[in-house]
Amino acid sequence: MLRREGGDGVADAKPDGGSGPLGRPRIPSTVANMPRQVREELTRRLRRNRRAFREEDVQVVEGPLLKRAVGASALGNCMEWFDFGVYSYLAATIGKVFFPDASPTAQVVSSFATFAAAFVVRPLGGLVFGPLGDRLGRQKVLATTMILMAIGTFSIGLIPSYASIGIAAPILLLLARMLQGFSTGGEYGGATTFVAEYSPDRRRGFLSSWLDFGTFVGYALGSALVTVLNLLLTDGQMLDWGWRVPFLIAGPLGLIGLYMRLRLEESPAFQQQLDEHEKSLAQESAGSEFKTIIKDHWRPLLICMGLVLLYNVTNYMVTGYLPTYQTETLGRSSGFADVLVLIGMVWIVLLITFLGRLSDHVGRRPLYAAGAVAMIVLALPAFLLLRADGTWTPVAGVLLLSTLLACFAAPSAATLPALFPTAVRYAAMGIGFNFAVAAFGGTTPLLTEALVSVTGNDLMPAFYLMVAGVIGLVTVRFLPESAQVPLNGSQPMVGSRQERRELITTSKDLYSLSKERSEAR
Repeated sequence: MLRREGGDGVADAKPDGGSGPLGRPRIPSTVANMPRQVREELTRRLRRNRRAFREEDVQVVEGPLLKRAVGASALGNCMEWFDFGVYSYLAATIGKVFFPDASPTAQVVSSFATFAAAFVVRPLGGLVFGPLGDRLGRQKVLATTMILMAIGTFSIGLIPSYASIGIAAPILLLLARMLQGFSTGGEYGGATTFVAEYSPDRRRGFLSSWLDFGTFVGYALGSALVTVLNLLLTDGQMLDWGWRVPFLIAGPLGLIGLYMRLRLEESPAFQQQLDEHEKSLAQESAGSEFKTIIKDHWRPLLICMGLVLLYNVTNYMVTGYLPTYQTETLGRSSGFADVLVLIGMVWIVLLITFLGRLSDHVGRRPLYAAGAVAMIVLALPAFLLLRADGTWTPVAGVLLLSTLLACFAAPSAATLPALFPTAVRYAAMGIGFNFAVAAFGGTTPLLTEALVSVTGNDLMPAFYLMVAGVIGLVTVRFLPESAQVPLNGSQPMVGSRQERRELITTSKDLYSLSKERSEAR
């Protein structure tokens, strides 16, 4: 006997035809093998349509087009985090170049403050680019954010030092970082929306995880480049010109990414929204759309922000703060610190698509919940390992933190867009993601460094992570399961015509069963 699951009225009978207890129909095997959340969503759609699916009701995504969409989106994240890895690893150097009169601690804090300033304008970028993406299309806006990111990063490499132009130098650095933040405000929300809307429902977790695969590849490439420069150049050469090299590479990378994005077609979900109501929503003004999101979608918006907090506090702790924590707090060499965090990034790259595929099978909620519980329990042991003497013990600490980060990164690009309908997805992602990142993610290095400085306790980062884990665990309690479920406001998505035929056949069984159950009541 299948356990009673409720919600779709077809969960308390046996599979494979015939009648069950009390004359209730048995569930066909095609329906019985469906995850509960998929069966409930398809039943709801079939009842609304009053018929089984036809070919025009199911969207087939061609393989080559899907690969281009995932690749071009991942490249944008790769470029964004290439810059992030470079900036994180060069925080101490940038502090000396642009804030030479400050104390060493103040230089690092000032560098992180400039870093955090970019996150202050991220919500503004989300408010501008999000509604544009919902009305003009995802592809056009993503091409724009790509070129703006490249300009902002490339500009940092051209700014004269404080010794050359005085106070104008840190001001120009701040402006360049704000341009980066503004463009990034439309980047991640748009990229996750784009990939999610292109991905077949059964593989959305796996395919969307490639977006954050690009994130950590970009970070690893940026940090590896800085590590090599630190090994090849003297401290004087790094301060004079070496620090500029990674930022100047962003120009060519941006042109490559722009070319790839301009070749993309618009996402299927945007091209064909599910019903006229959502098409009318897509024509609303930006202000009206913002009001709609806050009024009608406040609950998923809060869930989005809670998950983003969990992911990004961990993310920026590992990627943004650990290099400086190693050198400034624990007194280790920059070479050792750089290699240590780089090992963690490579480990995440190896794990992330595996965990993305796992989320398609076991669900997004179990993966988030397991990661949040592990964060609460293991954050303190991880930092105790990290600050221990030797080589392999700190490596174990970094690998532990990186594994926790991978548990949050892998399902995020598939989970967050699924919270919102097609017509407001880009804008809602822009609001929820960027406000949470600005408030909790980008400020993590700055706040953690300040807490360590004020308290003198080098385990404060662990306590910070534990609080994030508690907030994340509470958020997961309210998260609807979306694994293998069609996106809200989009047609069911499949990867082949054979899959479409199978889904149509299953829908006939499900619709017949639903009608039988309704008539039996």
